[in-house]
Amino acid sequence: MINEQRITELLEKCKPDKVRIKDIVQKSIEKRRLSLEETAALLNVKDEATLKELFSAANTVKEEIYGNRLVIFAPLYVSNLCQNECLYCAFRQSNKDIKRAVLSQEEIKKETESILKTGQKRILLVAGETYPKEGLQYIYDSIKTVYSARDGVNNIRRLNVNLAPLSTVEFKNLKKTGIGTYQLFQETYHLETYKNMHPAGPKSDYLNRLSAIDRAFEAGIDDVGIGALFGLYDFRFEILALMMHIEYLEKKFGMGPHTISVPRLEPATNSAVAKNPPFPVSDLEFQQIIAVLRLSVPYTGIILSTRENAAMRRAALSLGVSQISAGSRTNPGGYAEGRNEHDGQFSLGDHRSLDEVIHDICQQGHIPSFCTSCYRLGRTGLDFMELAKPGQIKNKCLPNALLTFKEYLVDYASPKVKEIGEKLIQKEINAIPQAKTKEFTKESLVKIANGKRDIYC
Repeated sequence: MINEQRITELLEKCKPDKVRIKDIVQKSIEKRRLSLEETAALLNVKDEATLKELFSAANTVKEEIYGNRLVIFAPLYVSNLCQNECLYCAFRQSNKDIKRAVLSQEEIKKETESILKTGQKRILLVAGETYPKEGLQYIYDSIKTVYSARDGVNNIRRLNVNLAPLSTVEFKNLKKTGIGTYQLFQETYHLETYKNMHPAGPKSDYLNRLSAIDRAFEAGIDDVGIGALFGLYDFRFEILALMMHIEYLEKKFGMGPHTISVPRLEPATNSAVAKNPPFPVSDLEFQQIIAVLRLSVPYTGIILSTRENAAMRRAALSLGVSQISAGSRTNPGGYAEGRNEHDGQFSLGDHRSLDEVIHDICQQGHIPSFCTSCYRLGRTGLDFMELAKPGQIKNKCLPNALLTFKEYLVDYASPKVKEIGEKLIQKEINAIPQAKTKEFTKESLVKIANGKRDIYC
């Protein structure tokens, strides 16, 4: 699946000839996935003028596929128990300087209600890779609890999960709970680095982690997310390995991941590795990572977390990012109790509230979206890709983004966000090309203003 020798050879031989780069960029603009050789050439670009061309092209591709909408979610950490020794993570078993916690179902409900009160509709459930005595039943119960929580008429409409690798049978049971995306990061695809960074615990098994997405697909979970933790090894190697992983999945299952996440190593309590990354990634290189991913797999979602500060997140929105977390807490109980970030998995770069992030998004002309329609209408896996690859999915994305954003404006927004948001909605309605869809959207916006909720197409 991951051929390290070939990756090294590609990085050595695929030079960024300017004429060749223009041809590669044009191929991506035509919504065609790039080859490994073409991706390697983009990764070898160093001069800022050519990088700016890549950045501009990445924004064009994102707009063509997804439009100007930006999906928003919040992570929910239910536990920080862990039996692994990941050297970069505050949750590692040997770290005695964080408060360990496993939220009860009542506490999970309170956390979810606190998240709902900010206006969120989508949650990513995260747990340390050790479960309490109930085992995986604890996770299944937690998912049920999240879905049961309410804030008035509002509820969590899509719950994605970031969990340790499971067996095929366990994945089948997980699917029955009604999750959206199953997310798992390889952290680093470089085998020697992986072994060094994971010296103990179940996570030290490189191949078990690498093959987990296969088992998820085999179990019928057709919506998956992958990623790498940038800073552990050469980012160029990691990108090509991600592309190899995607090529393998597409060949074997006919589809690749729904999303790719791009976390960058940030400080974590008592972690020398996190404080001083072995392969630090500069801000410019991080922007290149996002742009190259968008150009290489035009139709795949790219997720950016609150690890990054507001300025970097602002810049990343024009490079191809399609989903962001906002108003995040990375420690169990962080939303309801306001517990200190010291107990979190890593340091946050963006401490702004959801409302502040949304205001910033609107100022940049993006449409905040809490849409969950694709998942609930079965537009996942191959069905989603059939719309995403030719750029047709945005015909669904824009109306649904406007409707969920309108809900936020009515129920949760500050006055300044309501003002800028209403203007943005009126502007974007006119951008809907299909007359029937435009009329549906206008009628639905009126219904939402009058109290109707959860309208989608």
